Amino acid sequence: MRPGRLGELFGIALPVVQGPFGGGLSSVELTAAVSEGGGLGSYGAHILSPEEITDLVARLKARTRRPFGVNLWVPLEDEAALRPTDTELAAHRARLKPYYDELGVTPPTAADLAAARPDYEAQVDALLAAEPAAVSLVMGLPSRHLVAEARRLGISLIGTATTVEEAVALEQSGVDAIVASGSDAGGHRGAFLRPVRESLVGTFSLVPQVADAVSVPVIAAGGIADGRGVTAALALGADAVQIGTGFLATRESGASEVHRRTLGTPESRTTVLTRLFSGRTARGIPNLFVRDMAAYEDEVPPYPVQNALMQPIRRAAAAAGRADCVNLWAGQAAALARTETTAAEYLAKLVEESTSATATTAG
Repeated sequence: MRPGRLGELFGIALPVVQGPFGGGLSSVELTAAVSEGGGLGSYGAHILSPEEITDLVARLKARTRRPFGVNLWVPLEDEAALRPTDTELAAHRARLKPYYDELGVTPPTAADLAAARPDYEAQVDALLAAEPAAVSLVMGLPSRHLVAEARRLGISLIGTATTVEEAVALEQSGVDAIVASGSDAGGHRGAFLRPVRESLVGTFSLVPQVADAVSVPVIAAGGIADGRGVTAALALGADAVQIGTGFLATRESGASEVHRRTLGTPESRTTVLTRLFSGRTARGIPNLFVRDMAAYEDEVPPYPVQNALMQPIRRAAAAAGRADCVNLWAGQAAALARTETTAAEYLAKLVEESTSATATTAG
């Protein structure tokens, strides 16, 4: 398993990027462990304030001298202007009232919803000032300001594409590498040129097409959880892989115990796309909440309103060990995940399995 062009870009020993988990699923411990193990650790910071981002990068630099990345969500154009009326907000809260009552939590107020909107430009400025080795983005293109400042500071930019057209647009915008995120991937879908339903390309269909279409390094993401997947992605033209669910299952991740316990089980063989937890489409393991609320998939408000409405429910369910009401983000290879392992052990197993798979293919 050679580091390839991504190794040249970051000086890493393994062509492995840890998926940047949002919503509190990332941890400093996991990010540092992956970087120390020879990969590129990553941290999802889209819900953090600028001050929290400054503190985060400082803590990461204190834990590892190796390169790491920090991820932000590019806001969609209509999200900043989203302001539900009092009547609409009351209807959305009423829909979730049984869950608020059952878990003993208070529904968020209109003021809570307003406070839940991150200031993306301020996040960018804080991240540039903190100077991590890499800034990665999902759901859009970097601004000219971000590209120019990143180049001036020596920060590498990684964009995320769900289609070939998005990959081409990202290269033209000036990113240094592109994550080709297949529809197999867990968590939120990052489509930004077309609707999600028109951007569901499987990883092993997407990767060779993106590799043919762009000249920058390509990182394959989605449905890769063991060394066989790594070998296959590299054979299809990827320079590296990005693994999310596999690292989410490790001891250092910020996932709740109930979430980790679900990964690597027969139950995790089934995943669905849902808007119910955040208002944006994401892939996860279906549970009682997803099934009971399925009829409202098209009625819940967009992100960040639905995300804020669901936050008290998600947090209380995770704290109580309630798998029936928490978002169990997972990719389509979740059943291959290994629980009760450390990030270092998982990396070592990926290398071992990839070497074996490569030898078998060559033979």
